[in-house]
Amino acid sequence: MSFERKNIAKIQGYVPGEQPKSEGFVKLNTNENPYPASPLVAEYLAKIQAEDLRRYPTPMADEFRKIASQVHGVDPLNIIPTNGGDELLRLAITTFVDENEAVVITKPSYSLYPILTQIHNCSLEEINLSDNFTLPEDFKNLLKNVTAKMCILVNPHAPTGSLLKTSFIDELASNFSGILVVDEAYVDFVDSAESYNCIPLVKKHKNLLLLRTLSKGYSLAGLRFGYGIADPELIAPMMHKTRDSYNTDYVSQKLATAALLSREYAKENWERVRISRQGLIRNLCDLGLKTLPSHSNFVLSQVPLELGAEVLYQKLKQKNILVRYFDEGLLRDKIRISVGSERENKLLIASLKEILNA
Repeated sequence: MSFERKNIAKIQGYVPGEQPKSEGFVKLNTNENPYPASPLVAEYLAKIQAEDLRRYPTPMADEFRKIASQVHGVDPLNIIPTNGGDELLRLAITTFVDENEAVVITKPSYSLYPILTQIHNCSLEEINLSDNFTLPEDFKNLLKNVTAKMCILVNPHAPTGSLLKTSFIDELASNFSGILVVDEAYVDFVDSAESYNCIPLVKKHKNLLLLRTLSKGYSLAGLRFGYGIADPELIAPMMHKTRDSYNTDYVSQKLATAALLSREYAKENWERVRISRQGLIRNLCDLGLKTLPSHSNFVLSQVPLELGAEVLYQKLKQKNILVRYFDEGLLRDKIRISVGSERENKLLIASLKEILNA
């Protein structure tokens, strides 16, 4: 006998990237930053005492909201801190989407989106990307005409790293009657030449919710701290009604604040990743692994059919190198590779040469 709700019983659940079971692995499968968090984060961490944990943290993470609002040029009322970006996604669906309403996403995309809609038992509408992973030409019209309460787009896209321009997001928000959630988990790695910045659009569109996280750009994946940026009318019900009490803990609030205060340090690492990304793409293409341009800290490479993406994934794993393979649709002949340190990238390329030339 099962006590699960019927819709929960049908869910397979989110499958995270594989974790190494021993030391010595080159871990390029979960899009972590290859460089450590800032010295200021380490300094704040060293100052935390056991006595500090006796009391509850600030419920609204006020210090973090203040610093985040200064960084982004908005009001603290535009900011909601969350336990990772994933909590913001869950809050948005729980707060704004009824069970008889739909959420629109693209396919492929972040695999957690469908699971969150299944948990909430609302409808899911998936719009397939074209064979080259671009949005269909009539996407704007499709979104305008579809009956949905929410649309979630990851930008830069996962798992390709492609980027939708600010003007495109602006137009979508203008023409969509529901809530447009733009998951900007990887936004820190966008080439500066793109001049991508959707934050000013929050003041223009009451239906736009931006997701940010400290996991990628600030090297704090182990901390689980994210935040949303939106009009106060979108923020308020999540903040005061559906958010868990004390949803971000004392330690994470302190370290997240330190991370934003040392943003210049993080920017240096973003540029290092961008440079490494371009070199990695060139090297992969030279090996015959067609690799899409990327604005993220990962790349998506096509594997020749005579070898197979799953086979290559397994062969790399045998060499203690983890990459990500997705056994679905357009992704079956591809592997996703996180941009590692220079040492890790060199080990990857050397291992690929051995495998491909065997």
